[in-house]
Amino acid sequence: MGKVTGFLEYDRQEQKYQLAGDRIRHFREFTLPLEERDVKKQAARCMDCGIPFCHGPTGCPVHNQIPDWNELVYSGGWEAALRNLHSTNNFPEFTGRICPAPCEEACTLNLENMPVTIKTIEQAIADKGWQEGWIAPEIPAKRTGKRIAIVGSGPAGMAAAQQLARVGHDVHVYEREAKAGGLLRYGIPDFKMEKKHIDRRVKQMEAEGVTFHYGQNIGVTVPFETLVAGHDAVLMTGGAELPRDPGLPDTNLAGVHYAMPYLTQQNKRVGGEDVSQIEPILAGGKHVVVVGGGDTASDCVGTAFRQGALSVTQLDIRPMPPQIEDKLTVWPYWPTKFRTSSSQAEGAEREFQAATLGLEGRNGRLTGVKCARVDDKRKPIPGTEFVLPADLCFLAIGFAGSIVEGMLAQAGVAMDKRSNVVADDRGYKTSAEKVYVAGDMRRGQSLVVWAIREGRQAAHAIDKDLMGATILPV
Repeated sequence: MGKVTGFLEYDRQEQKYQLAGDRIRHFREFTLPLEERDVKKQAARCMDCGIPFCHGPTGCPVHNQIPDWNELVYSGGWEAALRNLHSTNNFPEFTGRICPAPCEEACTLNLENMPVTIKTIEQAIADKGWQEGWIAPEIPAKRTGKRIAIVGSGPAGMAAAQQLARVGHDVHVYEREAKAGGLLRYGIPDFKMEKKHIDRRVKQMEAEGVTFHYGQNIGVTVPFETLVAGHDAVLMTGGAELPRDPGLPDTNLAGVHYAMPYLTQQNKRVGGEDVSQIEPILAGGKHVVVVGGGDTASDCVGTAFRQGALSVTQLDIRPMPPQIEDKLTVWPYWPTKFRTSSSQAEGAEREFQAATLGLEGRNGRLTGVKCARVDDKRKPIPGTEFVLPADLCFLAIGFAGSIVEGMLAQAGVAMDKRSNVVADDRGYKTSAEKVYVAGDMRRGQSLVVWAIREGRQAAHAIDKDLMGATILPV
């Protein structure tokens, strides 16, 4: 333990943001990193608990050894902290930016609402690693001669590919889009994570022997059976992309869109990709309503403000949660409590206990969103109906599962009632020979940190099956 009394001496200090009026003028990251001396003080606050809930299954899906690298940062051992962090997480610069940090909710100091700033420290370690040149390709000493296909280059696919390449396999990643990253690149806006972070990892992985094949939609441009025939194992990490049907009338009105096409289009625009063949979805000069209360909805809010929306209203069917949770009944698990994202803080109006009843339009174009308050069972309360004027409406109510048409239909793998591919979290084997699955395609819509965990575990399972033993961590 670096400093026994650190948690008593130092207050929690978080990264600050650029002012909202400044940051909505661009799509770059807007967090202001802490000075190194301040990061060390924050690391000193770690109590080195006897039972550190922060890095168990309660707090961190990848089981980051948080107390260990906190102590190393406090003592100045930054490079050793980076090695420790990489031992459980291939991409800490991703999770240090976009993970909701369940580890901080599980921190013992959160019992006093002052958890260690674990996410900030994680990002600082990774960023310093790149800055100092400590992160380099890890090229295997010998090759196994085994050829592995990975379908999808999101966080699960990237993590699996890197792990498998480092033990000498010939890894080929097949990606439908023009660049790697999956929803890391095309779903998460640049103001939360700039895509240079993905590009650096792709270069590292290419140097380690991973081959990326872009513009390859398996099941469409390449038959799935061809992929299986040409590889010793196939890992499907295509995500859970099927949007949940809101069951609303008039969703065909101009101005009504699912969230992901909107975010994907803008991310491609920011990334310099050609979007001229796509009908533009732009919020400039418009009144915007976002249906949904999650992270994707929040990303729509921030994107709309940066495009110049006149107003943005976010509808959440859930009641307004308490400002502070009851620690004794919830901790160390993820609590339901009132949270304000950076995008919401940029000026969004938030409506709680608001159900979306339908959409209004004129001449085929959206003019308003019909709503009503709901009771405890989320049933509309008669007499509480209201209409929000709207030129654009984004539906951000989650995903229903994986898209079956194409790859999954051709693979013929067993699927559950939620459209997830059936496989356990040890072997990651599907019902088809040589075919594995990991990430959202197996577990359903989840966090990036869970995808990284599943990719790493799937790599362990595949290497063990192909070679009879493995040195890859579970």
